[in-house]
Amino acid sequence: MALTPGDLVTLSGDLGAGKTTLVRALIRAGLGDAHAEVPSPTFTLLQSYEGLPFGSLAHLDLYRLEHPDELQELGIEEALDTGMAIVEWPQKAQGQLPTPSLEITIGIRSGDKRDFEIRGSDSAMHRMERSLQIREFLDTNSHADSLRTPLTGDASTRSYETITPQCEPRHDAVILMNAPEQPDGPPIREGMPYSKIAKLAENVSAFVGVAKILENNGFRVPKIFAQDLDSGLLLIENLGNGLIIDSERKPISERYLASVETLARMHEQDWKFDIDLGSGKKHIVPPFDPSAILIEVDLTPQWYAPHVLGKPLSDSAYQSFVDIWTGLANILQQHEHSLLLRDFHSPNIIWMEGSQGSDRTGLIDFQDALIGPTAYDVASIAQDARVDVSAELEQQLVDHYCACRNELDEPTFREAYAIMTAERATKLLGIFVRLSKRDGKHNYLKHLPRIETYLKRSLTHPALAQYRAWVNSIFKVS
Repeated sequence: MALTPGDLVTLSGDLGAGKTTLVRALIRAGLGDAHAEVPSPTFTLLQSYEGLPFGSLAHLDLYRLEHPDELQELGIEEALDTGMAIVEWPQKAQGQLPTPSLEITIGIRSGDKRDFEIRGSDSAMHRMERSLQIREFLDTNSHADSLRTPLTGDASTRSYETITPQCEPRHDAVILMNAPEQPDGPPIREGMPYSKIAKLAENVSAFVGVAKILENNGFRVPKIFAQDLDSGLLLIENLGNGLIIDSERKPISERYLASVETLARMHEQDWKFDIDLGSGKKHIVPPFDPSAILIEVDLTPQWYAPHVLGKPLSDSAYQSFVDIWTGLANILQQHEHSLLLRDFHSPNIIWMEGSQGSDRTGLIDFQDALIGPTAYDVASIAQDARVDVSAELEQQLVDHYCACRNELDEPTFREAYAIMTAERATKLLGIFVRLSKRDGKHNYLKHLPRIETYLKRSLTHPALAQYRAWVNSIFKVS
């Protein structure tokens, strides 16, 4: 659970210390199969495995290595490009291995006990310590025997695990949210980092607070079974794997329509935006103010534009962009506001089969919730960043939302909706390029054509005439 792509782990110890036993357990845990066949590579020197949480794994046993030069033929460098490698008897390499992330030495004690000495890089040791901290949290919350299985993460620094009890009576699996408080990034504007300006949650208190707010108003969110707010650890209900998209990743129209019904009900609520968390802690939902809007859209000139154009924007083009969005952000402050969940789209909506009304849509990943334009979350689902939503379905969703609202000023809402879809598309274009360029998550680039299509749709509204002209002049689109 502490490993990540690119890790090299070395295992040292006498014959019979348990090196292969440890590797075998690690591989079986990663494969999710306690009985998977994991042969020792003592004679073959190398055994490869695919489909582990950290990618591929190369298991090397160098006990019979005749000369360190043979390492070149084993392709350990290539293995680290696509996953990780774990090496038994590293001393046989005579210093020819890359620098290990972790060095584990197993010592044999009397009574068949073992001593483990673990050394490594700062980042790898931090991951080890965090994993042990998670296990301690589970031990103290009735999950001492439970199996930990990684869940696919998102674009954030949070990670998730499925926690499955192994003893009788067996209970349902729960989800562990691992969200340690993040240090502030460098100041980028008015002495503040991006996260503070954009009003991003910096700890799990925000998730707990928003969950309570939503639950108090009758919306379906995961129950919280255990929490350590200081450490950033939560055990929460597993709402299941019900999706609002089909096996071909296409929207299931009736489920998208049910999702906008949930939003319509949400936007009719009288919200209490501060909540007591106990132990003297409180969460207050912040506003989506013009500064937050401007820092979000600023991701396009900072990341997307140089990616597309091959050079930074000119000072005059950038200033025009800022002027346009300052005006649009101020317009949004005059529109209807309510609780916005910020990422109300297919990955964060769990379809609760058999439930009724808004209980059909289980809500997750809402810790960044703000007080802002009601059009924001409608834009999130009607122009789903991860799924191709046709112009026809988008129109149907917006029309259905408007029909579900009581006393809605529809022309004003549709203006806000156009601005919010353009805002989200502009933000996402920058985010996806940043995830690739800065964080090495290149798979996000595949979403760019979809977001570009959404932006073109949004720009047809008269309220966006100036921005449409700017986009057309910079990116030469029509």
